Amino acid sequence: MKKDNLKDQYRVNEKIRAREVRVVGENVEQGVYPIAEALQMARNQQLDLIEISPNAVPPVCRISDYQKFIYQQKKRQKEQKAKSVKIIVKEIRFGPQTDDHDYNFKLKHARSFLEEGAKVKAYVFFKGRSILFKEQGEVLLLRFANDLEDYAKVESLPSLEGKKMIIMLAPKKTAAPVKKLVKSAEQPKEEKKEVIKNQESPATDE
Repeated sequence: MKKDNLKDQYRVNEKIRAREVRVVGENVEQGVYPIAEALQMARNQQLDLIEISPNAVPPVCRISDYQKFIYQQKKRQKEQKAKSVKIIVKEIRFGPQTDDHDYNFKLKHARSFLEEGAKVKAYVFFKGRSILFKEQGEVLLLRFANDLEDYAKVESLPSLEGKKMIIMLAPKKTAAPVKKLVKSAEQPKEEKKEVIKNQESPATDE
């Protein structure tokens, strides 16, 4: 049987060990009460005393229906989980002496990954004696970051980890292209108005 960790997280009613607690909740006079009195307040409303902040001094307890309280907590957790963004990291691998054709091919892929919202982990892999070209690898990664500056921001500069020199790039949003599109869309309208005005002006010479 699957254990309900959320239920085990809260002490309820007689399981609360504190001598006095701070009571909160609806239809109650909030304040600090001896545990026996707080329990009686909950019983009078046919509800439960739930310890929600055990580390507070004194601990904070809510008078509420326990099953309803657990249901609301689970619902809140699901909502938070749904809102959390899953970060995707795509890897781009280079050799220390990558030619221009291969470089441009990988640059195009990295651009599409960034436009989709993924991070890019680009690295140069040094095999055997090629570790001697580590400076060349660093230059390649910095060039790569520079060529993607309109799409990405550098999260970490090139660093050597074992046989790999790695750079991390994160996508960035730019509003510039939208503004350009708006301006280009508005320009023909202004020109059109000018043409109409000229057509409407009557000729003075007869």
